[in-house]
Amino acid sequence: MNISVGRTDQILRFILGLALVGFTLTNWIGSWGWIGLILISTSILKICPLYTLFKINTIGNKEIN
Repeated sequence: MNISVGRTDQILRFILGLALVGFTLTNWIGSWGWIGLILISTSILKICPLYTLFKINTIGNKEIN
């Protein structure tokens, strides 16, 4: 799989994932907040299976590393 998650996308996924997991742990939202773990893992791995499936890439031309 190719890297498909850009830096800004990566940061937003990580923050949103942490928030969802945190809200689940504090019982603010239901157990669906564990979806945040998927966001965190795709942020760390820089790979999103849905982006790959739909041929979406949020990496800018200068950001490849």
